[in-house]
Amino acid sequence: MAVPKKRTSRSKKKIRKNFWKKKAYWTALKAFSLAQSIFTGNSKSFLCSKTGNSKGFLCSK
Repeated sequence: MAVPKKRTSRSKKKIRKNFWKKKAYWTALKAFSLAQSIFTGNSKSFLCSKTGNSKGFLCSK
């Protein structure tokens, strides 16, 4: 007969949730930093040129 698993404690659940949130925070920070460097023209990993049309930048890696 199947036995239900024990419930996860609140503290363990909060630890796991905070770890996930921290991982998402750093990923968002890196993406924002890359966008900022592309916008200012200081990017070393992307070659960007501002196009004449209203679409903005044309980038290639």
